[in-house]
Amino acid sequence: MNEKDFFLRELKNFSSTLANKISRGGAWTIRGFVDIFKNVYAISADTKVVSKILEIHLFPHFLSFAEQTGFNIELAAHQNWYPDLTFVSKKDPAIKFAVDIKTTYRSEKNPEFCNGFTLGSHGGYFSDRNGTKNIQHPYSQYGGHFVLGIIYSREIQNLSDELKSYGVDEIEKISPVIKNFIFFAEEKWKIAGDKEGSGNTGNIGSIKCIADILSGRGVFSNAGEKFFDDYWINFGKITVSDNSGGFKKLSTFAEYLRYRGLPETLDCPRRSKKAGASDE
Repeated sequence: MNEKDFFLRELKNFSSTLANKISRGGAWTIRGFVDIFKNVYAISADTKVVSKILEIHLFPHFLSFAEQTGFNIELAAHQNWYPDLTFVSKKDPAIKFAVDIKTTYRSEKNPEFCNGFTLGSHGGYFSDRNGTKNIQHPYSQYGGHFVLGIIYSREIQNLSDELKSYGVDEIEKISPVIKNFIFFAEEKWKIAGDKEGSGNTGNIGSIKCIADILSGRGVFSNAGEKFFDDYWINFGKITVSDNSGGFKKLSTFAEYLRYRGLPETLDCPRRSKKAGASDE
């Protein structure tokens, strides 16, 4: 087993233990924040707030995981740099793995789907594999790029919780804002879609069917990582013909395959929220 396979296997095993470390009865054990007077204030259900606190909650467990597997951890030197965590081998510092912590929530209308993840930029350091802008180490120096993913359900927030403070011994009176966690670990390319991430047109988006995410059945899973790389490096740059006889920027993997003269079977069909359909 090579270093990459070993690391992914251990990361998957580690991810399977995390739900029990941060939840009880399915509900998140974090309920609020405490001031020096021991007053507890309920946290917001805002996804950015939830994501950051989840990262902080998990970090001691990442430190233990790194120690057990023979790695040191480097945090991103600046906010919004890639990746969240760089694992550096203690035996050979040239061996590095990138791990991004990604969170999203289940669809309330169809819990078999989630809101999806953003998987990092498809420009900048992704296109310039030896570049150092907005990345801890050049992209090419990483032996693998992984996602530690968290999917959860959102709770209907009790607004009265945010309007008052509680004593430390009353913390369980505060309603949890999220529950029913799924943790997973996978190579980034295996859960990637062929559309940009919602809310940020510079980021790679993921697939959204939870079963496909957990099995690593992304758009590029039939084709392989080199096609994922080439597609996203050229996303929005290559011009292809449209149905009206004009031209447009390449924006789907099917268009990419036709442009490259490659078989359509390399495109892994996406499951739809509508039963029987193939594309989201």
